Amino acid sequence: MSILRLRLLVGFLGERAQFGWWPTAFYEPSGRLFLEPIFSKTPQVAQYHGVVEAARRLHDEHLNVGTYHLFRLPEEMEQDLHILVQSGSKESSPADLYRDKQTALDALTNMIGSAKKEGVGPVSIGSVGDIADHLTEIASIYRSAFLSNTQSFPYLVR
Repeated sequence: MSILRLRLLVGFLGERAQFGWWPTAFYEPSGRLFLEPIFSKTPQVAQYHGVVEAARRLHDEHLNVGTYHLFRLPEEMEQDLHILVQSGSKESSPADLYRDKQTALDALTNMIGSAKKEGVGPVSIGSVGDIADHLTEIASIYRSAFLSNTQSFPYLVR
């Protein structure tokens, strides 16, 4: 599992048409149609950054300054993710995953394996340096929150 794949899934599921955590519609067909005239060469990059910014704002409202989360990582990680999205790789644009809400939920479920972590509101996970070791837990927390119609904000510390 990758940070980017998890970010894309949670970003899509948090949008207005799915679970409504943030009021964006970047991954709806109309969102892409809106972005293509403005970002004709990089609409998928614009979608990604739009959703990430909306999710980042919501998470930041619920977490302390100085914490990290799926949508706010150390600068070097953010740069690596941006480069990956900009490259247009299959991983950065898995349109099949955000075709619909159930497909995305199924993909999220497949990511968590046997992890069964839950929580409402801010949930401490561990160190941002070990984020790769915590991705299944983070995915499990988001999945649980989506299915229980609550909001969870898994966070990491330096």
